[in-house]
Amino acid sequence: MATLAQTPASAPLFTPFTLRGVTYRHRIVVSPMCQYSSEGGFATNWHLVHLGSRAVGGAAQVTVEMTAVSPEGRITPRCLGIWKDEHIPKLSEIANFIEAQGAVPAIQIAHAGRKGSCRPPAAGGTFLPEEEGGWCPVAPSPIQFRPTDGVPHELARDEIGRLIEAFTAAARRAVIAGFKLIEIHAAHGYLLNEFMSPLTNQRSDQYGGSFENRIRLTLETIRAIRSVIPAEMPLSMKISAVDWADGGWTIEDSVLLATEANRAGVDLIVCSSGNVVAHQKVEFKPGFQAPFAEQVRCNAGVPTGAVGLITQPSQANEIIQSEKADLVVMAREFLRNPYFPLQAAKELGVKVPFPGQYTPAYV
Repeated sequence: MATLAQTPASAPLFTPFTLRGVTYRHRIVVSPMCQYSSEGGFATNWHLVHLGSRAVGGAAQVTVEMTAVSPEGRITPRCLGIWKDEHIPKLSEIANFIEAQGAVPAIQIAHAGRKGSCRPPAAGGTFLPEEEGGWCPVAPSPIQFRPTDGVPHELARDEIGRLIEAFTAAARRAVIAGFKLIEIHAAHGYLLNEFMSPLTNQRSDQYGGSFENRIRLTLETIRAIRSVIPAEMPLSMKISAVDWADGGWTIEDSVLLATEANRAGVDLIVCSSGNVVAHQKVEFKPGFQAPFAEQVRCNAGVPTGAVGLITQPSQANEIIQSEKADLVVMAREFLRNPYFPLQAAKELGVKVPFPGQYTPAYV
């Protein structure tokens, strides 16, 4: 499918968007969604079909789920990985298929931190001890996410350095695999987010205490990744814009972070929120996180992606039309409907290309 054309002025959702050397055919992006379908970190045919069908469905970008930079960086033993070269071939097959459908192939790289070593959600999502096949999770400070979790190991300075190296090596592998955008996961209470939030970081060294110290690891990771990927390759980062808990990270912190991250080499901030602490208080409602993307976009001057219960074409179009964000990043609705972009185009009166193999459905 080629770049979308014949877009009416009333449908900015279907206008192109450019980051560095990559141009999106429109503004609808598939968010990373964990499938818990991997063995040993390897992608499978499930991932190929799951992700490929969203590319066939007309998405502008399809993002591979949270992919661990080390075995201990997984949430569960069934999570995807990119910590060794053997992971590259299947990921490359997926990236090539996504790109062949006209979508941008992207991958999110991450370390789960203290939220690692758990059973998959279908098995209860509870902590998985080492004697049952788990591992000791790591964190900036030895604070559990839940009382029933294992106490995480507090990372030493040399261990932090090795983690940055792991992110860097993962980025190199992502480039070799053929991905055109890398997203750093610094949200939802995973390792980088844990270092940034004052609720999870109680260190007294150069990686704790002040705001500048707490964002240090994230900025060092950004710079290290930027140094090994092509200049024309966009780098995005997903953040938790607020912690939804007293004494936690604020939207003002996110604006400052976005400014510094952009200087370090990040081109897009995807604004999610929460999941840093178990006692958060969130009011879930359609589009509830879009205002965070708008505030970061306006106050930091950095392109943003909006997420959070976005399910309707008109709703997605309004976010772009009102300049609340530059991209609409969707998850659950894409699980329900892989062809959401084609449906949205029809509803908004936009003529779009579609797979030739599906011609009988579109005549």
